Amino acid sequence: MRNGVAAVSSLAVAAAWLAPGASGARVCGATAASETFQYRFIEVRYDGPDPNKSSHLSTIAASLGTSSTPLYECVAQWPETWAGWFEGGPNIVWSDCIWTGAGSGADKTVSFAVDWKKKTVYLSHTFACSDKRGSDGLATGSLSLDFNCTTADGSSFCVPKSTSTGDRPTLRVSTTLRTTVGGGAATTPTSCQAGAKTYQSWRLDKWLRQYQMAPGSSAPDSTRPLPADTGPSFALTNLADGSAFSCAPSGQKNGTFEGTCKSAAAATGTTAAFTFDPVLNMVQVSQHWDCGDS
Repeated sequence: MRNGVAAVSSLAVAAAWLAPGASGARVCGATAASETFQYRFIEVRYDGPDPNKSSHLSTIAASLGTSSTPLYECVAQWPETWAGWFEGGPNIVWSDCIWTGAGSGADKTVSFAVDWKKKTVYLSHTFACSDKRGSDGLATGSLSLDFNCTTADGSSFCVPKSTSTGDRPTLRVSTTLRTTVGGGAATTPTSCQAGAKTYQSWRLDKWLRQYQMAPGSSAPDSTRPLPADTGPSFALTNLADGSAFSCAPSGQKNGTFEGTCKSAAAATGTTAAFTFDPVLNMVQVSQHWDCGDS
């Protein structure tokens, strides 16, 4: 049995949609790591928790593009003590980047994560392979940032340091192709040892969550849950082996939704489940492989 876990922040929507105008493709090449791509962080800003709110949430926002025009807006929030890691543990929090509608993107989804202690930003994007019909590629990269931080009136914010000439720094991140998966056909590892060497990543699509909010009401918190909240339903795809699931909530425990994911293929020996925190707007996904050797 082998396990995989991912924490995903769903600040705007939990799935990054293939928006109109963002339907391009990229060359995937013959093997993983054979292709590299570039993005530019046009703006980056970190804001510490608002002293007037009890949520203790830190916020980091970034504008992402290939030139000076933002193609995606990325926003992440997590409790300050987490520093970008789910409950301070080994799983980093990934947040979706929303297409701005400016220009034509080449990606289906774009996500980012931040290790605030190391001041490192991670970028992940998926795309159709122009040289492999019916296949999708996943590329990842990282960028270390040097910040200037200011504290005033009990709050703090940080922006990247200016250059020696006082100009805004050019922040470019290179990503490298990690995996490709084609045609929706699952390729279950023959052993847990072999599968453990594969970079695991999941894509969430078809996100649906329904609830009621009165006009002018504020965002939910632990004392004000949203009325008639159904919890999330979504499609889950593993970009390493192509396994696909349909996920739906099965109940609640201490205000957190719990759910199971039904495999699209019969008798795969692979299961998945999730939890969703409606206050943090964050979903955690786990996948389990029964590959017979451990």
